[in-house]
Amino acid sequence: MYMNIKTLSTTEFRKNISEMLSLIREEKGSLIIGRRNNPEAIIIPFPKNFNSNLSEISNINAYSESFSFLDKEPNFYSAKDIKKKYV
Repeated sequence: MYMNIKTLSTTEFRKNISEMLSLIREEKGSLIIGRRNNPEAIIIPFPKNFNSNLSEISNINAYSESFSFLDKEPNFYSAKDIKKKYV
């Protein structure tokens, strides 16, 4: 339904919660849960390097590789520059 993310109903998730959590942990994937074909939540693996000094969204973005597209871009800014401005 949504790209390559597995989508389950709340009923399916409840029936297979242990299996689904193992799948997320082992495959480092995500899972969408919803009702009546409407997504309501996404479950992602907990960040390995969770930093309690940062916001929840910063931790999630760092883990999810949200900015991995920058790997192919020239280095205009250093990590220090970005942290100084945004963290």
